[in-house]
Amino acid sequence: MAIEIIEIHHTGVRVDSEGRLLEATQDFYANVLGLHRDTGRPTIPGIPGAWINVGEVGQIHLIGGDQPSPVAKGPGEDPTRPHVAFAVASIVAARADLDRMGVKYWVIEGLTSPDSTQIFMNDPCGNMIELHQIDKCRCRASNRVPA
Repeated sequence: MAIEIIEIHHTGVRVDSEGRLLEATQDFYANVLGLHRDTGRPTIPGIPGAWINVGEVGQIHLIGGDQPSPVAKGPGEDPTRPHVAFAVASIVAARADLDRMGVKYWVIEGLTSPDSTQIFMNDPCGNMIELHQIDKCRCRASNRVPA
């Protein structure tokens, strides 16, 4: 049985490593596409960026900084690489399903909030996928309590 994905939550997009284009990129999303920054994005040491809200469900995560990032787990295991993130009802159940299926993955805990767990894996083409629990992120507008 496959993991049950509830919804797509965000797409991680790289900006330049120095962050020189971060403000211009935010302005593009705001002034050209009419999308605005989530002012509640936590400060992530060594990983500059911005989260851009897209409607009621979804964000674009603009991610800067050098690669590998300070939170990389090893070669190819860096959550700052471009990726797509999906919400699951239970990150614990999703992890158990991945173990049962023998899927290689890595875990980042406490990066975006003290109780967050993010699972990362690559599809057969090397595209990075993130799974996280639906109620532990700011991707849904209903979870975006002002910081």
